[in-house]
Amino acid sequence: MLVAFGCTKKNVPHYTISRVTKSDTATKLTVKIDGRLKWAELLSITSQIKADSAKLSNLQLYFLLPGHNDKSTGANSFYAIARYPQGDKVTIQDTTKDADGNTVRLNITGISAEVAKHLLTLAPKELAGKSIVGRFVDDNNHTLIVPFTDIVDGKKELYVIELDTAGKVVSATIPEVDNKDGIEKYLVTHRGDYITIKDSVLTQYSVDDLGLPYNSIKAGI
Repeated sequence: MLVAFGCTKKNVPHYTISRVTKSDTATKLTVKIDGRLKWAELLSITSQIKADSAKLSNLQLYFLLPGHNDKSTGANSFYAIARYPQGDKVTIQDTTKDADGNTVRLNITGISAEVAKHLLTLAPKELAGKSIVGRFVDDNNHTLIVPFTDIVDGKKELYVIELDTAGKVVSATIPEVDNKDGIEKYLVTHRGDYITIKDSVLTQYSVDDLGLPYNSIKAGI
């Protein structure tokens, strides 16, 4: 039985377990963390969860940043993933041990705190004097998404630009607004892909996913 649903040990960063999925071969836990933790901090969380879930074999942990949705359809929704391989699957390449000596594979797939901080401080000329809605670090593309408003012909328009780590604009869109379902959607492609922005969270939707988000990003993280 899983008995840990939050941080209890001293010096372990705060976390909560939001989802548990069990199958015949693995137990998958979605672990919500408060920010872009370092590898050693993630390992300390991993060690605690494993210690409190010792009877679970092939434990897999999926770390989720604030604002991200654990039901997103995108392949890269998680900041980091930790897997405990079964004994007969351990190889000589598996050199990482948790606090109790268990072999674990821990991989950070998202952007580091240092790179995210750099992206969040980008200030290209395209943003000068604009009313910025939010700054959203996209871990999938390693870019910064910045929606902003400007007045054109007396009317407020929303623009969305995407910047790479050098501050270069790699995409720029003037979304079409769709309010027909009572939800303010900003169409960002001709085929109907769209974004929503609510409570400082930018959520991306593909027209192929029947209303399920494929990615969500909280501003400033």
